[in-house]
Amino acid sequence: MQRFSTLYIIGFSTAVCVVCSLLVSSSAVGLRSLQQQNIALDRQKNVLIAAGLVGEGEKLTAARVKELFEQVQSVVVDLRTGQETDIDPQTFDQAQAAKDPTASSSAPKNAAGVSRLPHHATVYKVLKDGRLDEVILPIEGKGLWSTCYGFLALDADGTTIRGITFYQHGETPGLGGEIDNPRWKSLWINRKAFDETWTPRIEVIKGHAGPAAEEPHKVDGLSGATITSRGVSHLVQFWLGEQGFGPYLQRLRDNGGPGHG
Repeated sequence: MQRFSTLYIIGFSTAVCVVCSLLVSSSAVGLRSLQQQNIALDRQKNVLIAAGLVGEGEKLTAARVKELFEQVQSVVVDLRTGQETDIDPQTFDQAQAAKDPTASSSAPKNAAGVSRLPHHATVYKVLKDGRLDEVILPIEGKGLWSTCYGFLALDADGTTIRGITFYQHGETPGLGGEIDNPRWKSLWINRKAFDETWTPRIEVIKGHAGPAAEEPHKVDGLSGATITSRGVSHLVQFWLGEQGFGPYLQRLRDNGGPGHG
């Protein structure tokens, strides 16, 4: 075969493509476990941030995150009944469950843009002296451009907000992306998730809200990001409601109220 013939060039190019594909595939397979560990570690850190156990922007090693996370008890709950289950939270994948027709169901039409509901979800509990101190709930829903994923922390009274954080979204930087802003997230602390009838009332309003003591169910809107603000209101209310963690929170209240696990 002539060295620079068309067949030579095609054959050489094909060989290079095959070798590169094998290298990329091998790297992806080899790094998958490390990637999954990093994802799990990032979520643990965000749970700690929402719970107020870690400060915003605090630099932590993987070992430190794991050490702090020992204060947190992970449980898998049945969203349909609100009961805690024996499912191992270390192996349960809520995102995969939502995609599995046998482990999820179509969600009723809702403003949060949630299309499927897993039958089960992971909840995180912070215990102090064996008693429930706060509960952290995974939340998700549509913003303007993306699905926003985060955590909402509630006090043991089941309504006072301890914190909120978002660990994944594709909202516009400087606008809807301000859901990552520590100052804005701090405005949620001590607001009330429910009214006196246990109906989800917390919402992000247009403009400024007063202090938590005066306007307990309102949070400042994000300037220039009305749709993202509205989306956050909808997704938080959805997961606090009957289709989300409402039955679970009701069980916590029925089993002794504040301070009980």
